[in-house]
Amino acid sequence: MYQIALITGDGIGPEISESVIKVLETVNDKLDLKIKIERLEAGDNALVKTGKALPESTLDYIKKSNACLKAPVGESAADVIVVLRRILNLYANIRPAKSYPNMPALKENIDLVIVRENTEDLYTGMEFEIGDIAIALRTISKDASKKIAGYAFLMATQRNQKKKVTCVHKSNVMRKTDGLFAKSCREVAGDFQGIQFENMYVDACAMNLIRQPEAFDVIVTTNLFGDILSDEAAQVVGGLGMAPAANIGDDFALFEPVHGAAFDIAGKQSANPSSFILSAKMMFEWLGMKNQDQVCFDVAKKIESAVYGVVKQGIKTKDIGGTMTTDEFTNHVISNIA
Repeated sequence: MYQIALITGDGIGPEISESVIKVLETVNDKLDLKIKIERLEAGDNALVKTGKALPESTLDYIKKSNACLKAPVGESAADVIVVLRRILNLYANIRPAKSYPNMPALKENIDLVIVRENTEDLYTGMEFEIGDIAIALRTISKDASKKIAGYAFLMATQRNQKKKVTCVHKSNVMRKTDGLFAKSCREVAGDFQGIQFENMYVDACAMNLIRQPEAFDVIVTTNLFGDILSDEAAQVVGGLGMAPAANIGDDFALFEPVHGAAFDIAGKQSANPSSFILSAKMMFEWLGMKNQDQVCFDVAKKIESAVYGVVKQGIKTKDIGGTMTTDEFTNHVISNIA
C-alpha cells in the first residue's frame, strides 16, 4: 500500500487535483496498485483557516506518507514549498522538458531535463539592508554541489538519450561561488567516464535553449539559474501547462506542476491538468526506483502514453490551442489508459 499525500492548493489547484485523483484511481483499479490518497490543505486557504500556510497536521501526514503530490498554492508558496524542501531535505529539483505532438514546441525532438540544486544559493533568504542598500548573501557549498552533480550524472546514465551532462554557471564573473560549483561538477564528472561533460555559461545556455534545444540532455545548475532556465525550457516545448517537476531527497520526494495557482481562471474549468498528471507519472517512476517495483514503472508509462495519445489526437485545453475543459481533457486521458 502506497500512501500518497496530496496538497490540493489554491486557485486552480483543487480542479487539477481532482483530475490527478481520477487518473490515479483509474490506474489503481486497472493495475491493482493499492494506493491511498489523502487530501491535505496548505497555502493561502490553510493560512486563513489555521493561521499557518503549512499546518502541522499536513506536515505530519506528509512525513508518514510514501510520496507527496502538491498542487500550486498562492502568495504563501514560499512558506509551503521552500519549507518542505528544507525540512525533508529535497535537494534535487528535477524539471524535464519534452516535445509532445501537436504542441507549439520550437523543435519536435526536444528531450532534456534540468537538475537544479534545491537547498542553497540566493534562495536561502539571507537578505538585509544597510541604509539605502539591500544585500543578499549567496551560499554555494562543495557538498551540495557535488551531491547535485552526482544526481545529474546518475540521471544521464539512466536516460536513453545522449549521455551528456551540461554544467551551467557564471564562473567568469562569480569566481568564488560559481567557481566552486563548476569545480565540484568537474570532480564528479571524473567518476563517470561514459558520460560526456561540458561547461556552459548561463547566458549562453539561455540562448542555446532557443537556438538548439535538441542538443541538450541533462543540465545541472544552481538554484536561481535552474529556476529561470526551467521555465524557459518549459516554454520552448509548448508552455507551463505541460511542465512537471520533482523535488527529490535521499528518502522522500514531492512532485508538483511548474506553473502557479492561476487565480484568474480558477473555477472556470479551463486549467490544463497535464503538468500535474505528468508530475504523478514522475512520482511513480521514483517509487518504482526506490522500491524496485515494476508495477510503478508500468503505471508511469501508461500515464505518459495516455497524455501523449490525447494530445496527438489534437485533444487539448484552451492554453495550448484546444477547446476542452479540464474535466473533458481528464476524461480523455483516462479513456486512453490501457
